[in-house]
Amino acid sequence: MYGRKKLMIDPAWCKGCGICAAFCPRQVLAVVNEKVTIQDPDSCVCCGLCEMRCPDYAIWLVNMEE
Repeated sequence: MYGRKKLMIDPAWCKGCGICAAFCPRQVLAVVNEKVTIQDPDSCVCCGLCEMRCPDYAIWLVNMEE
C-alpha cells in the first residue's frame, strides 16, 4: 500500500518559469507574482510530473506519516 504524499514548494528556489504548472494534469499549480503556488491542493493526485519537470528542484513530493 502506498503512503499519503504532500506537494511541497520552496519559493526561494522557484524562478516562476511555469513549467511545473504547464505539466500538471489537474491544474493544481499556478504562477502568481512570479512564483508557483498550489491553487487547489485537494485536486492534486501526487503524480510527480511537476517534480520531474522543475529545472530548479523547487517543487517535490514528501511522504506523510500515518
